[in-house]
Amino acid sequence: MPRRGRARRQIVLVAALTGLLAASCTAGPSTRPAVVQNDGGPPAPSTTESPREVPLPELAEPRGSSIGWEACAPDLLTGLDRGPDAPAVSCARLTMSLDAPGLPGLGLTRLALSKVGDGPIPLVVLNDVGGVPGTRHAVKLARTLPAELRERFSLIGVDRRGTGASDAVRCVPAEEREVLLGHDPTTTVEPILDAARTAGQQCAINLEDVQTAYDSWRTAGDLEELRAQLGVARLNILARGDGSTPAAYYASRFPQQAGRIVLDGVPDPSSDVPGVLADVAEGAEATLDAFAEDCARRDCPLGDDARAAVTALADEAGATPLRVDEHRMGSALVRRAVVAGLAEPDRWPELAEAIAAARDGDGESLFAFVQPWLTDSGAWPARTDGALATRCNDTATRLPGDQLREVSRELGSEHPVFGAVVAQHLAWCGPWPSRQESVPELGSSGAPPILVLSTATDPLTPEPGTVRAVEQIPSAVRVAWQGVGHGALGSACVAEEVSDFLVEGTVPRDGTLCPA
Repeated sequence: MPRRGRARRQIVLVAALTGLLAASCTAGPSTRPAVVQNDGGPPAPSTTESPREVPLPELAEPRGSSIGWEACAPDLLTGLDRGPDAPAVSCARLTMSLDAPGLPGLGLTRLALSKVGDGPIPLVVLNDVGGVPGTRHAVKLARTLPAELRERFSLIGVDRRGTGASDAVRCVPAEEREVLLGHDPTTTVEPILDAARTAGQQCAINLEDVQTAYDSWRTAGDLEELRAQLGVARLNILARGDGSTPAAYYASRFPQQAGRIVLDGVPDPSSDVPGVLADVAEGAEATLDAFAEDCARRDCPLGDDARAAVTALADEAGATPLRVDEHRMGSALVRRAVVAGLAEPDRWPELAEAIAAARDGDGESLFAFVQPWLTDSGAWPARTDGALATRCNDTATRLPGDQLREVSRELGSEHPVFGAVVAQHLAWCGPWPSRQESVPELGSSGAPPILVLSTATDPLTPEPGTVRAVEQIPSAVRVAWQGVGHGALGSACVAEEVSDFLVEGTVPRDGTLCPA
């Protein structure tokens, strides 16, 4: 079938890649195994074929799905922009094993699922562990995907273990969340280390033996059980940001069950945590520059220099924090709220208005960008808890105090706007149990082609890190969007490549460029 829209694309071959770097019913009975044990180590490659010899699997409709879809709880759709022609949404819960390294059989946990649309083939949707839960992300995503993709697939949003409407991790005291997100470690690290220590201790008490069971490797096992209960031979996945990590692990652990997989931005797998975070800070500051240019073109309320407006607001909040109900927005929390807004270019006008209001002393609109990380609404848990558990369980690196202080200062000096925000993550995992297992490989030579998308200016998963991840995935082919924001699916060019890959089975050439 001929490819569409080639006249507006450039195709390049990349000879060498370099770089630093979120419920309502219970699933019905299944004739398949009830649970998947997730504590095994990385499997040996199942084939010696080169990745180019493994074909992209054919699409196949489910046979004998055991999931009982029902009406969703009202909270799932609250606040989402849905028109009269929006696709139908239903929900379910999936029960599986909650295990930990070397300790199987610790009990069960439930995952929340949403099904968006009525396409015949399931396409699992994963999002960042600290982002919008996957059940809601799938509903939002359905509005932006090409019609042919929505006709062929139904989106299966998954709230990853410990997050969203799944059995969520709730263990970090509210006061400690405020410090973890609101303290500037480039000044002193002791307050954030103390908060991380208290959070870790409370999570150890609340979670007991399953504290280390919330990670991306075991999430890949959850996906395998989901595949079985969906009744499909192979699992098709569309993942964004750090949701790409469990998706890549799935292809590594279960290459024979891997279907058509798209990873929209992949975190840098390097063990050089300071270097990884430096790239994240650099990506965030480059996104701020793009926001400032957009702001100037639109004649937004921040004037011709939005970067200066953000810096001035953060400095003022450092001296006199903004008050929003019981919360205090100091310098670091202001900067974190701005980063959250920068990740979504379609919300940039809203972000500019919020920054302008905060300069006049009203921080409510700006606080809304970071509120989901701090507050537990009952229906939706604070995102900090699940994010802290998953990220700390995923990483093995722990920096001693002296090195943490030094690296924090360097990040603050080299990246004066957002260095403090990314430096916070250096301290979060210090008191958390160290990962005893080796960090698994992302790729497998037995997996079919995996489409990886990178974004030139991404504040959360910067392109250099995605490039480095691609180097570890033998079957990866990369489409590079020369745009800005978190994730590349906002590009019509990229969306067409993704649709061709998922619907038509057409694998793009590695190094395909999509213009901004």
